[in-house]
Amino acid sequence: MNNPTRVQRIVRGMPTSDGAGVRLTRVIGGPALPELDPFLLLDEFGTERPEDYIAGFPEHPHRGFETVTYMLDGRMRHRDNHGNEGLLTPGSVQWMTAGRGLVHSEMPEQESGRMRGFQLWVNLPAREKMTAPRYQEYAPERIPRVEPAAGVAVKVIAGQVGDTQGPIVQPATGPLYLDVELAAGCGWSYLLPEGHNAFAYVFEGGLVLGEGEAARDVGRHELAVLGGGNDLRLQAGGEGARLILVAGRPLREPVARHGPFVMNTRQELMQAFVDFQEGRF
Repeated sequence: MNNPTRVQRIVRGMPTSDGAGVRLTRVIGGPALPELDPFLLLDEFGTERPEDYIAGFPEHPHRGFETVTYMLDGRMRHRDNHGNEGLLTPGSVQWMTAGRGLVHSEMPEQESGRMRGFQLWVNLPAREKMTAPRYQEYAPERIPRVEPAAGVAVKVIAGQVGDTQGPIVQPATGPLYLDVELAAGCGWSYLLPEGHNAFAYVFEGGLVLGEGEAARDVGRHELAVLGGGNDLRLQAGGEGARLILVAGRPLREPVARHGPFVMNTRQELMQAFVDFQEGRF
């Protein structure tokens, strides 16, 4: 029997800046929601002002987790010290496994127009934190799009909708990552993966999550932490809605993090700084 999903809490992101001054909204990774195992950070960036993004994210290191960048609008160039290079265009996805360490940059390839998208950090289990770095890039045409109900369109980045499987697979956390668009007044029901932690983040319009007395309104720029069951009901409001629906298997391991490094112990964290300073990335 499927139990209805409930909204456990609603979180609004905090304006901040990162890189060389890129303005963004931090939704996971701030005081209101420091993490949601296995997710360590969720940033939304979205602006039409070049001065808010033009300086980009110059070279910086990572170790011990994965970064997922999903571009909605704009163009961003990725380069790293392992020889990987790619151009993120509207609708494309980059899934980068930092593993034991790399140094990369993400720089805008535009001087005007809108830049919009998300970056998600996904933790790695202890046994994979020192794995070899890996870079995967998926152009828009490689992200399947399905219409599971009237007025509903879903881009399947990771996980499954019906018989359609997203291109990204990570056995450790079994991630689900969907871009869901609902026309005004339309609804959809989706079975979340059993045992996963899940959230829905609305970036256009608004909708109702859940049903009956447990139903909650979730507006633009609000994140709903989900729980209590796997049967998720979504009902768009009068303006329609667009959201990312994300879930992952929790690792339930200690987290030691500072800046761009995420390990399991303070000693491992200190070693990460030493290794970076001595050029071992």
